[in-house]
Amino acid sequence: MHDPNHLKHEMLNVMRPMYARQWLLGPAPRHAIPEDGMPPGTAYHLIHDELILDGSSRFNLATFCGTWMEPEAHKLMAETFDKNMIDKDEYPQTAELEMRCVHMLAQLWNSPDPENTLGSSTIGSSEACMLGGLALKWAWREKMRKAGKPAERPNLVMGTNTQVCWHKFTRYWDIEERSVTLEGNAFVMDPERAAEMCDENTIGVVSVMGSTYTGDYENVEALSAALDRLQEKTGLDVPIHVDGASGGFVAPFLHADTKWDFRLPRVKSINASGHKYGLVYPGVGWIIWREASDLHPDLIFHVDYLGGTMPTLAINFSRPASQVIAQYYNLIRLGKSGYRAVHQACQNVAVHLAGQIESLGPFELVSTGRDLPVFAWKMKTAANWSLYDLADRLRDRGWQVPAYRLPANRQDTVIQRVVVRNGFTCDLADMLVRDIRRHLDWFASQPGLNAKLDSGQFHH
Repeated sequence: MHDPNHLKHEMLNVMRPMYARQWLLGPAPRHAIPEDGMPPGTAYHLIHDELILDGSSRFNLATFCGTWMEPEAHKLMAETFDKNMIDKDEYPQTAELEMRCVHMLAQLWNSPDPENTLGSSTIGSSEACMLGGLALKWAWREKMRKAGKPAERPNLVMGTNTQVCWHKFTRYWDIEERSVTLEGNAFVMDPERAAEMCDENTIGVVSVMGSTYTGDYENVEALSAALDRLQEKTGLDVPIHVDGASGGFVAPFLHADTKWDFRLPRVKSINASGHKYGLVYPGVGWIIWREASDLHPDLIFHVDYLGGTMPTLAINFSRPASQVIAQYYNLIRLGKSGYRAVHQACQNVAVHLAGQIESLGPFELVSTGRDLPVFAWKMKTAANWSLYDLADRLRDRGWQVPAYRLPANRQDTVIQRVVVRNGFTCDLADMLVRDIRRHLDWFASQPGLNAKLDSGQFHH
């Protein structure tokens, strides 16, 4: 019944150490599916070993995305990897948890009617921004049609410091982008200049709570006041969408007195990333509208081919439910006091680290970490090395600290940024400072650099 040689071969294969097995003796499949498979343990080790070459997420100070969650959250996510968030008829309790999150966030952002407003989870803030922008466009188009005016040339006003998803939005949906450039020493959009760029074809103004470039909040209250004055003069009623990708989960806990949310009637929608300071792994985002009337019914679709008729509001269709469940876990596990404690700890580390880096000598802070737990710096004076060089040198121990130019009109300024997230401790911060000092000493030791350093300001 069995080939003895075959059984002998199988026994020898089982007894071989993992890395002597035939599937690991050649290159991994790269461009074509192999004819034959391999044991699951072997496939695991093959992929696991390649991924060692990736950087450590804990040393990645470039990303805003969460890189740590509790074991209980891991367990819940593992138990729900197979659930499709879109299939609300098959998974009604998962859909219930999603709606609980929507109402909790509506309450957190001071919705006038948090139990009845509309919102949705998304695959991330980019999708949430697209939905918020589409709602603005549909509302504007409806208004123009009722007024008997053409609705073919919509525009959207935003700062050049907005995240790339907004530039995608205007291009993909054929909307004129009206960019408020950064002037002087500003790192965020000027509210008065934003209001001046609005006209009757403006579908809305995007304001950012936590610039990707520097971590600074834009002044949404000042923007709302500027648009109020515009309406008094011209009759134009221009709504605001707040991109709270990062700040939407930080400002309510660390800056509760700052008016940026639905306390301002002109704010019609808010998005946030659950996978940033919502403390969930990628990818989950949220979009909430001030009132149900702010979302045009044409943007809600009804499908009946998953087992029951149900509404869907999304650009993406199928997506994992596990991140939404993890978001609900965080909201009830941490509560407001827990979120406040986590973000305050992050901010304390950010402020401490910013002060340490500023004291090194060559650097000048452009933000301090007192809005988001994010800060950035630039060079005080020109040197024979750049922040790009420092970013490259820091990779020798795995640090990922990005250097980049500011957006249009400020591109002569290169900055470097640190994002402090949950799990980045003062101990790790001090390790980073020691490595920066080490590299500054290395720059000083190189021929041609010493003349630049004779003043002693770079000495450690």
